[in-house]
Amino acid sequence: MLEKKKILLGITGSIAAYKSILLVRLLVKAGAEVKIVMTPAAKDFVSPLVLSTLSKNNVIVDLANDNAWANHVMLGRWADVMLIAPLSCNTLAKMANGFCDNLLLAVYLSATCPVAIAPAMDEDMWHHPSTKRNLDLLESYGNKIIPVAKGELASGLFGDGRMAEPEAIVHYLIASFFRTDELKDKHVLVTAGPTHEAIDPVRFISNHSTGKMGYAIAEEMYLRGANVTLVTGPTNQQVQFKGIQVAKVSSAEEMFDECNRYFDNTDIAVMSAAVADYRSAEIADQKIKKKSDQLDLQLVKTKDILAHLGKQKKQHQFVAGFALETNNEKENAIAKLQNKHADCIILNSLKESQAGFGFDTNKVSILYKDGSVTDYELKSKKEVAKDIVSFIINHIHEK
Repeated sequence: MLEKKKILLGITGSIAAYKSILLVRLLVKAGAEVKIVMTPAAKDFVSPLVLSTLSKNNVIVDLANDNAWANHVMLGRWADVMLIAPLSCNTLAKMANGFCDNLLLAVYLSATCPVAIAPAMDEDMWHHPSTKRNLDLLESYGNKIIPVAKGELASGLFGDGRMAEPEAIVHYLIASFFRTDELKDKHVLVTAGPTHEAIDPVRFISNHSTGKMGYAIAEEMYLRGANVTLVTGPTNQQVQFKGIQVAKVSSAEEMFDECNRYFDNTDIAVMSAAVADYRSAEIADQKIKKKSDQLDLQLVKTKDILAHLGKQKKQHQFVAGFALETNNEKENAIAKLQNKHADCIILNSLKESQAGFGFDTNKVSILYKDGSVTDYELKSKKEVAKDIVSFIINHIHEK
């Protein structure tokens, strides 16, 4: 999403300026072109040489250097976004009140691009009424304020005021300025991860799903402009964008109920969760003790979420399911496509090397309801998610 985007990074005099090194690396790695302007005080905290090397652009500090004028007007017009990170309490006050005593402030006041700021200061300064007033003023001017984090501060205290981490800042920029509108106003439901079917208070039936594929699909749908609800079983995954609504569940029954709750208002549903097919007929109230050599469990089928949604779907709704197979892959996937009344089935096989549970890569085929099959090469799950979302976007227009 940041490929070929132009980011103008402003750095002010704050101990958090050391984080700008990683921030520049992340932006450049994501494909952005980065230019940097610093306040004179910022040079005490981070080296312009380091930043120039990482950004592959000269770092500008002064309005004039070697009898040449730094064209602050053109910098503000060049950028897609101006980001000031870290923003010190001092520069915050100057920006709020229109001061212009250094190059960064001159660039800010003449910028025609959107501006985002990442404040960084000690807790007492952060909570001071004048800081709140200055932030309110900046927000009223149309600037985006990246929330501060709570954590260890330079003073040794623990509290609010810590600058957001570079990864969080990059995700904020993408979510705020660079989402596309391909799925604008569409409501998307995605399921992810395994389910845990309890046997007793400490044991459960489950599978090896990590949720990586479902989370990647939810994030790609969000980046394409959709309103996304992610219903997730127990995983170690975290969504990178706060705009994604997350509903956490444990069992297949809970996932069934949550999907039912959201489905009526859904345009696209992608059922990528590895839902348990069976659950224990009875759940013991207490931990089952090891009293004999055998333990007999009676298992009963769980509710089939994909089949239920397939039967309920309206003409405008698109429902995609997943099939993870170990044999007769395409035959089983075709049967699932027909029996579950889905619009498409995304097939992957445990026979494929580096694909399936636990891997960061996957290899899928998409079987569409018209009988066509689209095969894809082994890719990262993020790239697979792009393929899946593009396929769905191309086919929802047929409805």
